[in-house]
Amino acid sequence: MRRERVIPGPDVWLAQIFEARAVARGGVVRRQRRDIERHVGWERLVAEVKRRGFHLVKTGDQVLILCHSGHFRVIC
Repeated sequence: MRRERVIPGPDVWLAQIFEARAVARGGVVRRQRRDIERHVGWERLVAEVKRRGFHLVKTGDQVLILCHSGHFRVIC
């Protein structure tokens, strides 16, 4: 018997990102941009990252959420 894959709604998907251990430790969460677009939408993710005072970096098709409000510097 094949189980159907349940895709969480936007609220659940977004909550799952910010419930990760990395968030609690002030670490980094990485997601693919296509997954963000498919599950929650770019604007909504950006709004949530801003609301939390975090930083968001896009590199290629990857999105990095820096889960702290401190300054950061790109070295190279």
